[in-house]
Amino acid sequence: MLTTTEKKQAGSTYVNDALAMIRERDGHEPEFLQAAEEVISSLGTVFDRHPEYRTAKVLERVTEPERVIQFRVPWMDDFGEVQVNRGFRVEFNSAIGPYKGGLRFHPSVTLSVLKFLGFEQIFKNALTTLPIGGGKGGSDFDPKGRSDTEVMRFCQSFMTELFRHIGPNTDVPAGDIGVGGREIGFMFGQYKRLANEFTGVLTGKGFHWGGSLIRPEATGYGTVYFAAAMMGVINQTLEGKRCIVSGSGNVAQFATEKLLDMNAIPITFSDSGGFIHDPDGIDREKLAFVMDLKNVRRGRISEYVDKYKNAEYTAIDHALDHNPLWNVPAYGAFPSATQNEINGVDAKNLVSNGCKVVAEGANMPTKPEGIDVFQDASDVLYGPGKAANAGGVAVSALEMAQNSMRYQWSREEVDNKLKEIMQSIHSQASDAAQTYGSPGDYVSGANIAGFRKIADSMMDQGIV
Repeated sequence: MLTTTEKKQAGSTYVNDALAMIRERDGHEPEFLQAAEEVISSLGTVFDRHPEYRTAKVLERVTEPERVIQFRVPWMDDFGEVQVNRGFRVEFNSAIGPYKGGLRFHPSVTLSVLKFLGFEQIFKNALTTLPIGGGKGGSDFDPKGRSDTEVMRFCQSFMTELFRHIGPNTDVPAGDIGVGGREIGFMFGQYKRLANEFTGVLTGKGFHWGGSLIRPEATGYGTVYFAAAMMGVINQTLEGKRCIVSGSGNVAQFATEKLLDMNAIPITFSDSGGFIHDPDGIDREKLAFVMDLKNVRRGRISEYVDKYKNAEYTAIDHALDHNPLWNVPAYGAFPSATQNEINGVDAKNLVSNGCKVVAEGANMPTKPEGIDVFQDASDVLYGPGKAANAGGVAVSALEMAQNSMRYQWSREEVDNKLKEIMQSIHSQASDAAQTYGSPGDYVSGANIAGFRKIADSMMDQGIV
């Protein structure tokens, strides 16, 4: 049996040539290059069966953004000092609908990072079955430690430029890392002021002014729904299973909440400083403490052990070749922090410690060598981010639909729709993997299912 690496090397000549071209053109953008390689290496059999895609240069077009916008964001801090940040919006592909994807405010934001996120978003959005294209944006602004008035001034300056490039039928941004309800509110207020209209131009809004119930929970909930769907194939459930969750922000919190709903036993949280391991399990009381700690008090996860004495805190040692978090024995792993948090050593540790299901709540949290380890382990179910964490954008699209109708669904209605969408994504990925010769390979299945929907739409619309 071929390993994952050998399968990739055996891809069609066209795919290999396309990858070589992208490496030469975009080699200075490592995050985007990683995302492009991960998708394209799955598509050899697709181009072998559909030569019309080669003729129409679909791959060459889909890997080039339709539009990239970069602008300066000047604003004044509370001390009267002028600050200048960079703003971006990558409008990657609108073949099936208006651009849709989050805004990220974090010092790590670069064009490469946003191109990677926007490229992933194309296929993730296609899998939701909803009519939304792919995009991403943000700034290298860091809201941490800033006052509400500083964040407001920045958001207003950011939107003063961005507003001319977005709209409910053009580009509908959402939140991402560093962009929560506060930031969405400030940006929406400025858009409304400039455009003189109240419209669904942003998602993640407050419920009383156009938001959707379940939107904050959607990514975390959806990731667990996807994991449950994978486990259903082998007649297993999450009940009683010990699970590792990384991160302690929005996705991690609500993944933990849904794990508790399914009677699983979450045992970890982390932040940039380190992680806590609670062998007794994190129950609803402990989850409420973490939500207050991170969302209200803006504290560090290390404070958890001050209250819950049986838990242990481990600081991150960046000199290590692995993250000890992923060496905690567990049945399920839910990486929900950031990209590239699981390397090859981490993946091997997870597998050797008995991990049977990995569902990605973050975007591209596993490095390529880690993905190979999971795929080569015959008894590990691996759900890649573009499938497993699509619940967030799915409910964003449901918010768009509610805005168009001037109507709001109940919490139960939205949660049921989210569960149905995640089950559909699982079915699409599973069916595509089976059809194209890689049964059980959710990476290839998700890439192929998403790509084919985009490719067929691009073919229908001509050379644009």
